[in-house]
Amino acid sequence: MSVVRRREERLEVRLSTTVKNTLQQAASLQRKTISAFVLDSGLAAAAEALASRREFPLSARQYDAFVAALDSAPKRKPRLVKLLSTPSILEE
Repeated sequence: MSVVRRREERLEVRLSTTVKNTLQQAASLQRKTISAFVLDSGLAAAAEALASRREFPLSARQYDAFVAALDSAPKRKPRLVKLLSTPSILEE
């Protein structure tokens, strides 16, 4: 038995007649309503956008360099040390 989740949120979009017609044609080709088509397409685009921020493919050489950089000791940054040890004007 499948679980049906109630949709509680609503999203409204203003669009031109041309854009609406284009979406309607595309939805019809996939035998979907405009709402289903826009939701499916939007979720696919969102997943792709989020994945590009979470995953990045590396060659074996690039991966080894990345891991070495993570494993190496941090470099001393005198200007950063000074910045972080100087009281903020908001603290005065």
